[in-house]
Amino acid sequence: MKVLDLDMDFFLTDACPLAPLGERPPERCAQPYDDAEVIRFLEEQCGLSRAHPVPGAIFDTHDKALDFWAARLSDGTLSAPFEVVHVDTHSDLAFGPPGPDFVLKAVLTRAPETRAAIANYRAGIKLDEANYLLFALAFRWVSRLTYVRNPRSRQDVPQRLLAGPGAIRLTSDIARLMEGVNGPEPEIPFTVIDDYRAFRDGGFDFVTMAQSPRYAPASADRIMGLLVPYIRAMSV
Repeated sequence: MKVLDLDMDFFLTDACPLAPLGERPPERCAQPYDDAEVIRFLEEQCGLSRAHPVPGAIFDTHDKALDFWAARLSDGTLSAPFEVVHVDTHSDLAFGPPGPDFVLKAVLTRAPETRAAIANYRAGIKLDEANYLLFALAFRWVSRLTYVRNPRSRQDVPQRLLAGPGAIRLTSDIARLMEGVNGPEPEIPFTVIDDYRAFRDGGFDFVTMAQSPRYAPASADRIMGLLVPYIRAMSV
């Protein structure tokens, strides 16, 4: 199965610095793409159709994609591992502080079937919108990851996650000690697309979009409305 995981800040002319909690980046930071460009990307490059909307959801912060996927796994409409196409200005693989250490050292030591304790990680201030995708990999939910970057994205994939060209394999010294119990962590095919104009895909089973208000000026909010006709809304 395959999910399209969109972030509104992808559709901006630049990458905005993170705004303080409760605030938005200034309008001078970046301009949202015009409606026609957004629709062309959704239809021509992602294969979405208003005539055949795909189940999905729109939410405020991107970490809620984990809750959405967990709900679909629970109701049986999604099965793991699944392919993720992540369209975003950020990789959400824990590039910034505190980095990947918690996931690589604490989450990977747990039995795979107990790792998806999302509420506990959030309560412990370990899970957020900048690292949720790394958690999904650690839960062994993801079979393949494609990262479609905004042209102004910074290089933000932690190199320690890479198992060589075109692959991610999560590991740490302590996680390797647990391989006798948990088995080895899977190698996940990983593609980074720097020029989104070269991207073409389709056949998505679910579509989500995050507003990510701290990364996008308020003028970009209209982009969320452009996605609405292409999805059949489901609860997070």
